[in-house]
Amino acid sequence: MNISTILFDLDGTLVDTAPDLAYALNALLLENGMSEKPYDQIKPLVSLGGKALIKFGFDCDESHPDFIDRHQRILSIYTDNIARNSKTFTGIDELIAFVKDQKMFWGIVTNKPENLTHLLLEKLRLKPDVVVCGDTLEHNKPHPAPLLYACSQLATTPQQCLFVGDDKNDILAGQSANIKTVAVSYGYGKIEPDWNYDYLIDKPSDLLKII
Repeated sequence: MNISTILFDLDGTLVDTAPDLAYALNALLLENGMSEKPYDQIKPLVSLGGKALIKFGFDCDESHPDFIDRHQRILSIYTDNIARNSKTFTGIDELIAFVKDQKMFWGIVTNKPENLTHLLLEKLRLKPDVVVCGDTLEHNKPHPAPLLYACSQLATTPQQCLFVGDDKNDILAGQSANIKTVAVSYGYGKIEPDWNYDYLIDKPSDLLKII
């Protein structure tokens, strides 16, 4: 396979950010005199963003009069604790080192906002060749635009890329961009066969067999 570029989703694929997002939600709940939520119940919601965490934690929707303030507050807590326990998944550092040794490009395409993405990458000392965030363009995943933009920034073609992710939106975006997709079973989403991904891996090192 003539692959020159590996693009990764961020949360749940490249970095295990769930512990710090769970911390932010539970800290907010405690601030409001409420009980903490179990980590196992928070983890599957992480890829859906802060609003999903507020809806779950407070059992409310966006029409609630305190919703905006709660959402801003959870983002503030998360920002202050963004690398408290977050770290790359086991095997990711070695995978990135291999990609670099092979003179290949690697990048991140995430729906996470730019300010949080770049802060996290700085804290973890990760330096991708390209980073496309949820607010970089007009559209975000599952729209193909972020992936196609990443390819253009690296002067590579979709046919030379792989996109690795743990969420259905990752797979849909890859398919729409004509990029081969790799679903990861170790992430936050439950992978379903009907997503029609091209490859499935159980750990980052499995990607070496594909590239």
